[in-house]
Amino acid sequence: MPRAAFAAGAGVLTAGIAVHAARGGAAPAAMLALYLGWLLLEAPVTFRRAAASPADARTLPPYALARLLLVASAALGPFPWAGSSAWSAIPALLFVAGVALRWTAIRTLGRFYSHHVMRQDGHRVVTGGVYRAVRHPAYAGMLLANLAFTCFFLTPLSAAAFVLLVAAVAWRIRVEERAMWDVPGYPPYAAGRARVLPKVW
Repeated sequence: MPRAAFAAGAGVLTAGIAVHAARGGAAPAAMLALYLGWLLLEAPVTFRRAAASPADARTLPPYALARLLLVASAALGPFPWAGSSAWSAIPALLFVAGVALRWTAIRTLGRFYSHHVMRQDGHRVVTGGVYRAVRHPAYAGMLLANLAFTCFFLTPLSAAAFVLLVAAVAWRIRVEERAMWDVPGYPPYAAGRARVLPKVW
């Protein structure tokens, strides 16, 4: 499923870049190119062969559908803002910050990171780096990047897609935590940290 979603998302983004560029929309085309660059950055993880049977099969379709719907609403719909504005730099910078947080979390976990919910041989709790602040910084970064992307291409459809994405991620996190609960050291680690946003959840 991640591979199929990757291919569909990359195709939609590429089409969207061409569509917005043809309309003279440099800003939306550039933002879509940033999102495509993010997908390509994570491609090695996306296409990494799973080391164990995933426990998240039911959570993947709504998660993938929400991201694809969000990307499609931005790529193929009209740009909601007339002309360009300095304010558009704010969501663009937040998008880059979200991707940077996610990539830092992925690099910190190393071989233990996967786009699937699974436990691997020798699985251990990682508590350093960005994992000192929250339990799921990769999801936090992904949500921040997609929130910024939604704000950049703000429409009712993109907002609805983001709400669906948040719900899908919350479901995936709960599935992941059930899978991780028996890993030595995880319960005390989880007890002292929020999942994705300190003081909130």
